[in-house]
Amino acid sequence: MLSIASSELIQIFRNRLVLITSLIIPVVVSAYFVRQHDTFAGLGSLGYIAAIILFTITAFGLYTTAVTTLASRRQNLFLKRLRSTAATDTTILAGLLLPVVVLAGVQVTAILTALAVVASAPANIALLVVATTATLAMMIALALATAGLTNSPEHAQVTTLPVSLGVISVASWVGITGTENLAALKRLLPGGAATELTMNAWNGGVAVTDSLLLLAPTLGWVVVAVALATRLFRWEPRR
Repeated sequence: MLSIASSELIQIFRNRLVLITSLIIPVVVSAYFVRQHDTFAGLGSLGYIAAIILFTITAFGLYTTAVTTLASRRQNLFLKRLRSTAATDTTILAGLLLPVVVLAGVQVTAILTALAVVASAPANIALLVVATTATLAMMIALALATAGLTNSPEHAQVTTLPVSLGVISVASWVGITGTENLAALKRLLPGGAATELTMNAWNGGVAVTDSLLLLAPTLGWVVVAVALATRLFRWEPRR
C-alpha cells in the first residue's frame, strides 16, 4: 500500500492541474475566510467559518481530486494492472487515496490552526477532531461512489459538481440559519450534521453527548456511499 501511495503522491505533485485543484485553490479560498473572519462571523459564527473551511478543503481538495485520480487511473488501465498483482482491492484503493486524504488532513489542520490563532480557539478540540475525521470519511466514501459514474478525468469536472457545491451549500445554510427550523432535514442532508457538529465543537455551549449524536447522519452517508461504490465502481473502462 505504501509503495502505491508514494507513487501516487509523486504523480500529484507532477500534475499541475491536480496540484492547483487539490492544494492551491482550497488553501487560497480558506485563507480568505480566515482573513475575513470578522465579516463572515457576522453571518454565522466562528464555528460556521470552521465548517466552511472544512468543506471547501474536503470538497475540492479531497473529493474532487480522489474522483479525478480514480478515473484517470482507470482510463490508463493502471487500476487493471494493479489488480493483476498480489495487492488486494482494498490495498489498491487505500494506496491510491491515502495521499489525498493525508494532504486534506494537513490542510484542514493548518487552516483551522490559523483561524484559532487570529480569532479564538475551539471550545472542544477533541470534538473538532471527531467532526473532521467523520467529514473526511464521508467525502472519501462519496468519492468512491462518484468514481463509478465517472468515465474520465475530464468527465470528473461534471460528475463532482453536484456533491462539491451541494455540501458547501448545505454547510452555509446550516451555518447561517442554524437548526432551530427544519432541523431533521438539515441534519439528514450530506454535510448538515457534520456542519452542526463542527460548530458545536468550535462555539461550545452544547453537551458533548448531544453533539456526538450528530455523527449518526454523517456515518449513515458513509454506509450509503460505500454501498453505492460497491455496486457502481469499475476497474476497467467501459467498452
